[in-house]
Amino acid sequence: MTMTLTAQAVTAIRRGILRGELRPGELYTAGALGERLNMSRTPVREACQELARRGLVRTVKNRGVEVVCTSAEAFVEIFELRLLLEGRLTARAIALKTPEREAELLAAVEHFRQVAAAGDAEATLRADRDVHDVLLAGAGNARARHLLAENRDVVLGTGIGTVPASRSPEECVADHDDIVEAYLSGDPARGEAAMTRHIIHTAAMLLRQEAAHRPEFGAVDVEASLGWLRHGPTLA
Repeated sequence: MTMTLTAQAVTAIRRGILRGELRPGELYTAGALGERLNMSRTPVREACQELARRGLVRTVKNRGVEVVCTSAEAFVEIFELRLLLEGRLTARAIALKTPEREAELLAAVEHFRQVAAAGDAEATLRADRDVHDVLLAGAGNARARHLLAENRDVVLGTGIGTVPASRSPEECVADHDDIVEAYLSGDPARGEAAMTRHIIHTAAMLLRQEAAHRPEFGAVDVEASLGWLRHGPTLA
């Protein structure tokens, strides 16, 4: 199906944010973005409204839009949401797995390993996202999957990423190994625990990384903020 101009603009602007081409704190008018994308102002304005709803930009009256710089509080809320949903959905995906779903996940993991081995940091982050998305697709909850994808975009959209700042591409892959092993062994409880560990580990790494130039991130106690979710109920 052909994408509408607004959908194309959403995709293009989102890509520009994720690649760091559109920077947090800078203002962009619909006209300037339209010229950049070779589009008229109307689909660009509509795209900005959608991206504002997702939390990637905010509208500055009569001046344009500004890429949002994620606050420490918003960062914690995003990871709380991931912990509340993603561990349980991982367990559900394992409980419902089929040979077809397993093949899709293995293909995504193999691509993840290949781009990491090539040392491509940007492709590694995309492949990381894709592994999570394929896994969540198996849980059968499209709304939760979409919500988690949007929240992941809010973090990545501010330029925050662990690769290569805090770990190598191959270390990023290795941090998913126990999740994949739990999936292949058909163990929902183990999968939920592995995903929970992975999310908390990633959050802690990102907070340390951001604290180097944003002191408010260094004041967040990961265990106090997120650790209470580590011991939630597991899927029987």
